[in-house]
Amino acid sequence: MRLDTGQGPAEVALAKARKPAFLLVMTHGAGGGVDTADLLAAGQAAAALGGAVARVLQPYRVRGARAPGNADKQDAAWLEVIAALRLPGVPLVQGGRSNGARLACRTARAAGAQAVVALAFPLHPPGRPENSRAGELRQAGTDVLVVNGERDPFGIPAASDASRVVVLPGETHSLSRHPDAVRAAVAEWLGELPWLSRA
Repeated sequence: MRLDTGQGPAEVALAKARKPAFLLVMTHGAGGGVDTADLLAAGQAAAALGGAVARVLQPYRVRGARAPGNADKQDAAWLEVIAALRLPGVPLVQGGRSNGARLACRTARAAGAQAVVALAFPLHPPGRPENSRAGELRQAGTDVLVVNGERDPFGIPAASDASRVVVLPGETHSLSRHPDAVRAAVAEWLGELPWLSRA
């Protein structure tokens, strides 16, 4: 389905649950789409726990751009999407891969998210560890799961930067080799969240 935002329409693939325990809304990396192996695996983990799952193609990708552009405009459009997708009384988890993980962390507080799933979080530009984005992880203000590959040229966040950091052996930034491992990491972490385990 399409959702209008101030930056143009977003496209949403929504998998509903009869009585959702939570809503997981995820998005893609800078030049990617919503059918990557890691996003699909995270969605499967959430669905198995009774979550409704929405995968969002952001407006800049719908209009054919490869880069998100201004972060404030990207964040504002995301919050419009979240507002349209919210389910009354249902906890929100938001997440994404790479640039989408950054977006999810930056907007978690404003969106009222109870948790964030950050896949392939790009800690710094390749070869430039001095330009750390660890502050964006802490900006989320809520529980954050990071799943990164051990050979990610964008770096790996420290354990102190998030609620949990899972490093998958043999994986790169794409997190495409072992989707079962991504699924297991997301399922285990979501299942341990106190507000979900009480549901």
